[in-house]
Amino acid sequence: MPSVKVRNNNVDAALRVFKRKCADHLWEHRLKEYFEKPSEKKRKAKKAGVARSAKRRKENERKRNQF
Repeated sequence: MPSVKVRNNNVDAALRVFKRKCADHLWEHRLKEYFEKPSEKKRKAKKAGVARSAKRRKENERKRNQF
């Protein structure tokens, strides 16, 4: 578990840093909380790839239309 030192009684800044450090651990925990079948993992990965390519295509269209 990551640790953070609070300096000058600035708890808000320390909490922000702590959340940033813990983000990866929380993400992994959420992924492993329930068993996911391999076919579901593949389907989810393919869906994410399609979404990424659509996003890139959309950004490229926007860039072309600017000029």
